[in-house]
Amino acid sequence: MIIKRDYYLNQLIASRHNGLIKIVTGLRRSGKSYLLFHLFGDYLKEQGIPEDHIIKVDLEDRRNAPLRYPDALLTHIDSKKLFKFNCEVH
Repeated sequence: MIIKRDYYLNQLIASRHNGLIKIVTGLRRSGKSYLLFHLFGDYLKEQGIPEDHIIKVDLEDRRNAPLRYPDALLTHIDSKKLFKFNCEVH
């Protein structure tokens, strides 16, 4: 079952060009990553944003372990363009 989370999605959409970093908080397993990676990501693609301009980084994924270091993450982000999603930043 997909829970749309329209309220939160619309807040992200409305503030996407305000130049501020968006922080999504909530309980563990409450859908924060789904909201960003799938709902907002799909919205951006529907708006014509190329997939290679959307950076998705799940810092709990062991394959992304090197990106847990701030300098490495910054280098990775600077090599990309536009929208950046980070999940599980502690």
